[in-house]
Amino acid sequence: MSEQTVFIGLGSNLDQPVSRVLRAIHALEGLPESSLRAQSSLYRSAPMGPQDQPDYVNAVVQLTTRLSPEDLLDQLQQVEDAHGRTRERHWGPRTLDLDILLYGEQVITSERLQVPHPGLAQRNFVLYPLAEIAGDLPVPGLGRLQSLLEQCPRDGLLQLPESVSHAG
Repeated sequence: MSEQTVFIGLGSNLDQPVSRVLRAIHALEGLPESSLRAQSSLYRSAPMGPQDQPDYVNAVVQLTTRLSPEDLLDQLQQVEDAHGRTRERHWGPRTLDLDILLYGEQVITSERLQVPHPGLAQRNFVLYPLAEIAGDLPVPGLGRLQSLLEQCPRDGLLQLPESVSHAG
C-alpha cells in the first residue's frame, strides 16, 4: 500500500489525562509501517453529551503510514485497550479515545470506520488542534479547514501551556 498522510485525534478524561495523552502519542510513534510527523498542543475541553464527567484533554497527531485504514484502526484500538479503554457508554468518560480523523484524501464509509470522522466539522477540540499542525488542509467532502474553523466557535476550548503539552 502506498504511504498516506493521516490525522489521529486523541482524547482522555480519566486517570491523569495529560499524561495519558502524552503516553499515547509515544505509543503511536511505535506503530508498524508508520511515522509520527507532527503533534498539536494539548487542549482542554468540556465533555460532549453527559456533563457529569471530567473535562477532556485533546490533541491531534499527523502520521504517515502504509497501513490500510482498517489495519490502522486495529492498531489504534490495541493502543486504547493497552490504556484500559472500555466501551460502556456513548460519550461517556474514557481513559483514551483514538480516532482516525482523516486518511489521505479518502472518504471511507464502512461498518467499522467513517472518514472523515463524523462530527469533525462541529468539534472545536478536533478542528483547532488539527489546524495547528495542518494549516488550511482540504477536508474531503467538507471543504477547507479554515472555512470549517470559521463556523466552529472556540467556546470552552483551552490550549494548555506549551511546557505541559510538549513534556515527555
